[in-house]
Amino acid sequence: MLSRAACSTSRKLVPALGVLGSRQKHSLPDLPYDYGALEPHINAQIMQLHHSKHHAAYVNNLNVAEEKYREALEKGDVTAQIALQPALKFNGGGHINHSIFWTNLSPNGGGEPKGELLEAIKRDFGSFAKFKEKLTAVSVGVQGSGWGWLGFNKEQGRLQIAACSNQDPLQGTTGLIPLLGIDVWEHAYYLQYKNVRPDYLKAIWNVINWENVTARYTACSK
Repeated sequence: MLSRAACSTSRKLVPALGVLGSRQKHSLPDLPYDYGALEPHINAQIMQLHHSKHHAAYVNNLNVAEEKYREALEKGDVTAQIALQPALKFNGGGHINHSIFWTNLSPNGGGEPKGELLEAIKRDFGSFAKFKEKLTAVSVGVQGSGWGWLGFNKEQGRLQIAACSNQDPLQGTTGLIPLLGIDVWEHAYYLQYKNVRPDYLKAIWNVINWENVTARYTACSK
């Protein structure tokens, strides 16, 4: 079960940039399943490259950017601090997004959620089928690279669907709390589905970990 810390993933993964001195570096999280566990829907080669190469690169580059930012703070170099913002956003977002994504998937996933999350989906989208259709359409429609998201609007107390470009983190750019993210960068599917993103999106619903998504919703909706 997720704690309330799940409601603020960005604060959990990325330490406050204003803190000087020693800090613990970010590290690549282990997958909760084997690389081949999501087959035939997402093959082992994709999962291995996606996790051990792409996510690892975000982690490494985030650590480098944070160290440079710390040095710029110590020197009072505001120009350098500003220049590092894109790298912090891109690599920090990549680390946050993927750390959520891996837990959103499961070899025992698929089907529909149950309980309070299903009721919330019906309330805010009309039915699970309509929700699934809308999130799929939004994800297909992302131009270039990015993510499709189911998020929770804390102020309004309702679920919302959103798209984010590149590695923009959902909470940091929209204020929505991330519950379910679908990676539509080509590295997430090209080796298996080529450039046919709709086929990948059709397949990924078979491995959605609704227990994880529900736990995130429960932690943030109270």
